[in-house]
Amino acid sequence: MTQAKPQLSFSQIINMNVGFFGIQYSFGLQQSAINPLYTFLHAEPADLPLLNLAGPMTGLLIQPIIGALSDRTWSPRWGRRKPYFLIGAIFCSLCLFLFPFSRTLWMAAGLLWILDAANNTAMEPYRAFIADKLPADQRATGFLTQSFFAGLGITLANISLYFFQQIITGNTTTVDGQKGIPYWVFGSFFVGAICSIGSVVWSTSTTPEIPPTEEELKVLRAQPKGLLEPFREIASAIGSMPKTLWQLALVYLFQWYAMFCYWQYVSHSIVQTVWHTTAASDPAKYEQAAVWTGLVNGFYNIVTFFSAFGLVWLCKKLSAKYVHVLCLAAAAISLFIMPNIEQKYLLFAPMIGFGIAWASMMGVPYIMVVGSIPKERYGVYMGIINMMIVIPMIIQTLTFGYVYEHFLNSNPASAITFAGALLLMASLATMLIRVAPEPAPENILTE
Repeated sequence: MTQAKPQLSFSQIINMNVGFFGIQYSFGLQQSAINPLYTFLHAEPADLPLLNLAGPMTGLLIQPIIGALSDRTWSPRWGRRKPYFLIGAIFCSLCLFLFPFSRTLWMAAGLLWILDAANNTAMEPYRAFIADKLPADQRATGFLTQSFFAGLGITLANISLYFFQQIITGNTTTVDGQKGIPYWVFGSFFVGAICSIGSVVWSTSTTPEIPPTEEELKVLRAQPKGLLEPFREIASAIGSMPKTLWQLALVYLFQWYAMFCYWQYVSHSIVQTVWHTTAASDPAKYEQAAVWTGLVNGFYNIVTFFSAFGLVWLCKKLSAKYVHVLCLAAAAISLFIMPNIEQKYLLFAPMIGFGIAWASMMGVPYIMVVGSIPKERYGVYMGIINMMIVIPMIIQTLTFGYVYEHFLNSNPASAITFAGALLLMASLATMLIRVAPEPAPENILTE
């Protein structure tokens, strides 16, 4: 018989998700600061996709393994998911502290691999944590609270870039004596190092995990042990994966390829359309464009955390599926408009639709598919869903450099329009998803 789950108060749901804030602050720096940082270290725009290979590759390798391991973990002291939150947060904080000291492109790229591995170790169990703790009628609130904290974390990361750029001057030098990373970057990364570990410690100290029943413990203890077992578990889960998840994979193919295009080329698009130059032609103006990109990205994340709880209500009115269809269409329209804007303040307008869509991307797909997932496999399937996110990103890193040079004429504004077209295709693909009916209501307790 399924163990009844307690009905949590809103403040308890907030506490359990505070750790997501620190994790997403780090991802916010990756969205807005890493590609400009590569450019400050003299990377070419066409090289950016390959330099971003760390994120999707570590997601592909780390998240499903961590998911499978956390499904098989239980400690009366540390719990099931919490050990992975803490280990990931510690390494993430160390990498964020070291990152701005990079004096060569290879050092920055290497640190990104470690940082992404740590972020994925911390983030993967968080999706399963929601499914573990909350009864079915509170899952929408739980997942979209994560969207709220994702928006808040990424917003503060982006705003911090602008804030520190206003008060800190000067640059490092590269090993060959050229101008390197601006000193204002250090402030944002140091704050991220503190937020990463601090927020995760808050959540782990305020939120107990639900202990398994004696029957569940017997199943855990009886499971085969060994280094290869997580891989066998992943293969088994993929082999029996619900149809709803396969349908989501098609949506994610278009959605996450598009998002990687946006993050890699938005600063180059803005310097082209607003400042009418390029990073190579005028590095000083590109630095201004990079900071403005941080503000633009920060604004869409402000929209994200203000709209996240509104999407909870909308999902109940329209269903999660149709909310995601509309949100992806809004994001597509936003990216069609953006490359045609020449006034920097007007760039914020299309980010309203984009920010609402980002709130949906971070939470609504999980609402659509969680009812199809067996509870004893929450961790591994959340890792597999992340594989669906990172495989399109890997495809993008390996293919988009060629597309950018040969089909888009090395035009960053065209890269943004291309991303908009892919988001529109993702919206149409969402219509094909057949959402499984919610399971029968569980017995409700109070906590």
